[in-house]
Amino acid sequence: MEHLIPFVPYTGWVYPNETVFEWSVLIAVYPYLTGLVAGAFTVSSLYQVFHFERLKPVAHLALLTSLCFMIFVPMPLLLHLGHPERAFNSTITPHLTSAMAMFGFFASFYVGLLLLEGWFAYRPFIVEQAQRRTGLLGRFYRLLTLGSYDVSENAMRYDRKWIFALAVIGIPAAHGLHGYVGFMYGSLKSREWWSSDLMPVIFLFSAIISGVSLLAVLYVVSCKLRKITVDLACLKGLAYTIWAFIMVALVLEGLEFANIVYKGREGVDMIMQYVTGPLLIPYFILQFAVGAITPFFWLSYMIWRGTTGKALVVGVTVCALLVLFSVFMMRWNVVIGGQEISKTGKGLLSYHLPLLGKEGALVAIALTLAPLALLFGLTRLFPPWEDDAKLTEATGH
Repeated sequence: MEHLIPFVPYTGWVYPNETVFEWSVLIAVYPYLTGLVAGAFTVSSLYQVFHFERLKPVAHLALLTSLCFMIFVPMPLLLHLGHPERAFNSTITPHLTSAMAMFGFFASFYVGLLLLEGWFAYRPFIVEQAQRRTGLLGRFYRLLTLGSYDVSENAMRYDRKWIFALAVIGIPAAHGLHGYVGFMYGSLKSREWWSSDLMPVIFLFSAIISGVSLLAVLYVVSCKLRKITVDLACLKGLAYTIWAFIMVALVLEGLEFANIVYKGREGVDMIMQYVTGPLLIPYFILQFAVGAITPFFWLSYMIWRGTTGKALVVGVTVCALLVLFSVFMMRWNVVIGGQEISKTGKGLLSYHLPLLGKEGALVAIALTLAPLALLFGLTRLFPPWEDDAKLTEATGH
């Protein structure tokens, strides 16, 4: 029970079994990471499956980003568990009616899919490096070839078919992986703040905009570091995607909130006191006003004016960062906010985020940044940049 966070009463009264926050900030980081995975893979699929040519410069980057973040997705859950070594029991002795238990199978399947699609996408590059390099790195690439050095046009046509098929399978897999998080919260009728049929859809659309926003930031930063010109057509494509999904996410979250208020069920009075009191700043101001409405109108203005050049790059980058912040605040307000309202609806609690400890702010920040460090390393081994002429020519993309 050492991972449970003591509560601080805010107003009203609560039962003794509500004197702790069972889910900490790590459980807010967890759906944030899964959302970035789903959103990044969406960008890759828009190019591989739907042939959005303007997204070509970030197609391989999106695939690597999705893989790096997926590797770290289980870490918040493992750190939160009192005995993380017991986590494998859910897969060894599965409980098929539990959404949490099924996550292990979904995650394992999706990691395998990402590795396989990445291997097909980079196989020409791997073969080239295996034939050119020597030493330890050369042996590494030769091991990755799996004994296949055929990069003829016929072989590449076969590889492209596999990439297409895996991308098609990955679309429902990635979205289902994240949608189940919303399904889990929406199914918990014991919490008025969570019990909503719209929760899975809201989580899904917010995941898409977070992943696309992350790729927009990574692409701009990578171009600056490599000292090359940003492909404005690609950046506009990402901006249009963010803009469109922000509209849908705002409508869905507005409908969910209006639905809770309109139904007027038991506990709604405390919810209204909550959202107009302690949740006013993190929910209405930070999540909506700053993180969603501001980038929506900013992007709308740039689209309307036909902004281009440096103003477009700066505007889209700032808007993408605001969206990333908004989506994290959405996760925070769902996970932590849902626990700040007592199950009886008669009292409110106040969560105080510790700085240190295995469930503190520093660990949460480290878990969020760790996939970026892994991505930095993988881009050295498998360059995702479409300006690599050899990789582009070999894959035909």
